[in-house]
Amino acid sequence: METVLQTDQATKAFEGFVAINNVSIDLKKGEKHAIIGPNGAGKTTLFNLITGHLSLDSGSVSFEGKDITGTAPHRIVKLGLARSFQRINIYPRMTVFENVQVALIARDGRSFHLFTLGHSLNREESAELLELVGLSDEAEEMAGELAYGKQKQLELAISLASNPRVLLLDEPTAGMSPAETVEAIKLIEEITEARGLALLFTEHDMGVVFGISDRISVLHHGELIFSGPPDHVREDPEVRRVYLGQSHGAA
Repeated sequence: METVLQTDQATKAFEGFVAINNVSIDLKKGEKHAIIGPNGAGKTTLFNLITGHLSLDSGSVSFEGKDITGTAPHRIVKLGLARSFQRINIYPRMTVFENVQVALIARDGRSFHLFTLGHSLNREESAELLELVGLSDEAEEMAGELAYGKQKQLELAISLASNPRVLLLDEPTAGMSPAETVEAIKLIEEITEARGLALLFTEHDMGVVFGISDRISVLHHGELIFSGPPDHVREDPEVRRVYLGQSHGAA
């Protein structure tokens, strides 16, 4: 299967503390690949290295066979790789519809002042994205007034506005109720399948991880200690010792 995203011996330290140590992972076309590990394992740091929000100390990142090490985040998005963040990244004082319009304008490289000239820009595509994530009825609501789960849906629509081929989601169900989690995962599965997206995600909810992953990689103290299919990760003694034994069944 074709590899679409890869890190090769990625390493990052902060004032002597090694947050990511020689981590090599890959993501296949159409794959759902979970990155798990205890708090502080380096999951978000790895995402930041992949997406250009942090610079590597050594190693490399490649996307669709092209070395993107050191590439600016906005250029990585334009290449076809989009991500969400642990903290919701929306414009709370704009409407839901306007949030998506801004994302589309940024994708097309137009100046943001054009947004004030009329809402005719990208209206149809904005409406389609909101329908896709189930927010059509909330289009004119202020984004900051949405329930938490719906704000995460909006963030997903914003990520999809760039027409990505690879989607990185950092703890997509964090802070959600069990019912919201079920709906969020159903939505993510439907969208990735419909659009043929490869998905790399971090998640603490093991029900989610084992429910949708094709492959699971485990980080511990910044090092990759396992990567393989879900049914194998449960059997790995080191993974059970450092993570699954203390967290399986917990949110």
